[in-house]
Amino acid sequence: MATISNSLPLKHGISLWCPQHASLNRIRFPSSFGSSASTRRYSVVSCAFANENREYVIVGGGNAAGYAARTFVEHGMADGKLCIVTKEAFAPYERPALTKAYLFPLDKKPARLPNLVSNIAGFHTCVGSGGERQTPDWYKEKGIEMLYEDPVTGVDIEKQTLTTNSGKLLKYGSLIIATGCTASRLPDKIGGNLPGVHYIRDVADADSLISSLGKARKVVVVGGGYIGMEVAAATAGWKLDTTIVFPEDHLLPRLFTPSLARRYEEFYQENGVKFVKGASIKNIEAGSDGQVTAVKLENGSTLEADTVIIGIGAKPAVSPFESVSINTTVGGIQVDGQFRTSVPGVFAIGDVAAFPLKMYNRIARVEHVDHARRSAQHCVNALLTAKTHLYDYLPYFYSRVFEYEGSPRKIWWQFFGDNVGETVEIGNFDPKIATFWIDSGKLKGVLLESGSPEEFQLLPKLARSQPHIDIAKLQKASSVEEALQLARASLPAGAAV
Repeated sequence: MATISNSLPLKHGISLWCPQHASLNRIRFPSSFGSSASTRRYSVVSCAFANENREYVIVGGGNAAGYAARTFVEHGMADGKLCIVTKEAFAPYERPALTKAYLFPLDKKPARLPNLVSNIAGFHTCVGSGGERQTPDWYKEKGIEMLYEDPVTGVDIEKQTLTTNSGKLLKYGSLIIATGCTASRLPDKIGGNLPGVHYIRDVADADSLISSLGKARKVVVVGGGYIGMEVAAATAGWKLDTTIVFPEDHLLPRLFTPSLARRYEEFYQENGVKFVKGASIKNIEAGSDGQVTAVKLENGSTLEADTVIIGIGAKPAVSPFESVSINTTVGGIQVDGQFRTSVPGVFAIGDVAAFPLKMYNRIARVEHVDHARRSAQHCVNALLTAKTHLYDYLPYFYSRVFEYEGSPRKIWWQFFGDNVGETVEIGNFDPKIATFWIDSGKLKGVLLESGSPEEFQLLPKLARSQPHIDIAKLQKASSVEEALQLARASLPAGAAV
């Protein structure tokens, strides 16, 4: 079965922020912006860090920082030269697990251990991409200084110094900002921080939520995007009364078409999850003990709840770097194709970077682990070598839910490309479904649910090549396999599998 509909682009999407009219040609930087690493002055330090000078400093302790550290090590430029300053208590870890397997109940074989310190042991970077597990000992062995639970509170660009919360003053040669994002929160005045209200951004948040889920009966999830969908799938595994509330007409409207969303909504409902669509939160109510008791909606209705999980997006964590070329359109810190800011010697990577999305000729800010990894590697390679090629990222999103033991079906979709133009939907979700975005006769993006490894490997080739495709033939495809074969046949000879 095939349907076709118009779709809006991922302008402010499910973690892809890119205004359609922000042409790359509009970026203007001072002449010093393009200066090479070889012309900069660095403060070289010893392995022991006997003084407060650091040759390279990474601010932030998420995925991007971990992958950047690995790249410094690969170049032999970490030992005694690199310092990572983070507000977290842990070495960098693969954050996507926090809303997936980490939340499974104990009887569903969660990807965690009972002890808090070892909970994230399996998630340290760079295991998410098949690399070495970078435990705290790994950083020690590589001569990398780690400053835990000591966020940067101030920066002096002229003096090339950072001030941390504990009062440390760090002088850097090159600075990489990898501060990521912070969760968007509901205001205090409507109950956004009551006991029983949860946000998920780090391991402490996830551990707090797990503790609540062990005692919960009724859960309300606010937000129908990535976080909302993944958390609701996990709470369904706990057999909890779960309701998702969101103001839009269907799930994940930044990416899913109405028809595609309906398939997922039906599956969630089959697993006991309820939906309240087109609804906004008026306030969250508490009982006499201060604990959450209900969520009141603007339409006057009330949803009973003892646990509320807020997943309404995130904001780039630019503080205290507001003086470093902030992009006011997509948010974050403006960089070029090598992740250099307008300040010589200062770089930004991962979620916080507003970078040129080369293949679509616009500025984007991408909140996704794949971009965090790739941007970190590209930035450090450009910093340490003579490589000058520009970052050429292909937008990629995925989700994996209902993967716990005993689930009737595992859900796993991948999307590559740009969701612009007309859509053609093939399949009935049982066992798989594919959606193709076609603009001016070219295949721009593709989403596939429950594909085989070979089918998933085809998707980035299609999205990057953007082959011309016959929409009429695609609509007549009798199966996902036939549709993908038609798309494969449209690839240029050099891109074919």
